[in-house]
Amino acid sequence: MRDLLVTALFCYGAMKAFKHPYFAALLWVWIGLMNPHRLGWGFAYSMPFAMMAVGVLVISMFANPKDVRWPSSGPVRVFILFAVWMGLTTAFAIHREESTYMFLNVIKVMVVTLGVAAVVRTREEILGLVSAIALSLAFYGAKGGWFTLVTGGAFRVWGPPSTVIEGNNELAVGLIITIPLLYYMVLQADKLLVFPWLEKLGVKWLKRSIFVLMLLCAISAIGSHSRGALLAMVAMATMLWWRSKSKLAVGLVVLLLSPALIFFMPDEWSSRMGTIQTYEADQSAMGRINAWTMAINIANNRIFGAGFTTDSALIYQMYAPNPSELLVAHSIYFQVLGAHGYIGLFLYLLFWFLTYLTAGRLTKVARGRPDLEWVGQLGAMIKVSIVGFAVGGAFLSLAFWDMPFYFMVLLVATENWVKNNRAEETAPGVAQPVVSNSMGRLEASR
Repeated sequence: MRDLLVTALFCYGAMKAFKHPYFAALLWVWIGLMNPHRLGWGFAYSMPFAMMAVGVLVISMFANPKDVRWPSSGPVRVFILFAVWMGLTTAFAIHREESTYMFLNVIKVMVVTLGVAAVVRTREEILGLVSAIALSLAFYGAKGGWFTLVTGGAFRVWGPPSTVIEGNNELAVGLIITIPLLYYMVLQADKLLVFPWLEKLGVKWLKRSIFVLMLLCAISAIGSHSRGALLAMVAMATMLWWRSKSKLAVGLVVLLLSPALIFFMPDEWSSRMGTIQTYEADQSAMGRINAWTMAINIANNRIFGAGFTTDSALIYQMYAPNPSELLVAHSIYFQVLGAHGYIGLFLYLLFWFLTYLTAGRLTKVARGRPDLEWVGQLGAMIKVSIVGFAVGGAFLSLAFWDMPFYFMVLLVATENWVKNNRAEETAPGVAQPVVSNSMGRLEASR
């Protein structure tokens, strides 16, 4: 039954997508992030839905060129430059065949990400993409959160099988960085009432429903027993508290909920979280340090890094302090460093730095502009998500997962929308409300 449902939904989406590239982009995001076919047990489980979604997107873009506008901004240019550099590092990889296979998979994701950025243009489309991203992951948050409540947190929450977020740690970080997007949906709830059944639900109950999803995502992340997710939650909560206008109220909520959380979770969870302070005695933590040291040794010795495949006996024998303990990098930073050298790490960090700056520009551009409030809110929420990914990703090999790349897509699309809106306002015969500092702050001058 699940297989038939997923196949039917995909076919319906594909029919609409052939006429509208934007729907093709949503179809790809849904398949790529949620992996609904992995929830079945029959023919749909192994069907190449992702490849078919890419095909639909490409065909739709060629068939509807007027709906395609390739993005051009600082993060996009660095994104492309990073992809080119990875091509060079793959050519000089120690395990070239395996690295080439990984490179082709990564470059496919990056190219399709740019394709998504090329077809998202309007405010409604931006909000639709936010919803598709957030709800694709929130499904597992609701499922895992309920499981944690029912079992008292005695078992770990895992992601969909045979996916990037299959592991408990990966799913937890994915859910954590999804929560700010869900909160943005709360802020824009009135704009989500585009379906008749949602209109019947009403804004108030829609907001309450999304708040429940947020809570379940947080509970699911905690139920995963992921230490990295806990640190990411602390970092995001700190940033939200710092930026909040009601610091006292937010602080009191955190202080009241934290003891309740600790009391609810089993002793196993508390013991595992306690190893954050005693990492020297934790075998997993020491294995990661061994892998991180190896990545530094590789980068010091090879300008191009070792290529995508670094967790091999040969490479560990050459560069690791403890060559007998093979482990993947378990860090987006050391994953990129070992695979692509210092230049690759610089480009990766520069990409995220420019993406964060873009979010900052959007928050500034909306100040004093009620009509751009949604722009500032999106920039602020994505900044929180980026901080969560920067902290949580420090302990996971998620450097090339496409979900965080969509932060860049959303920000670039929104920035382009603001620029186009500004151009219309300053056209001859139209009131001119804009004075700009390199896209910085828009000031009314009517």
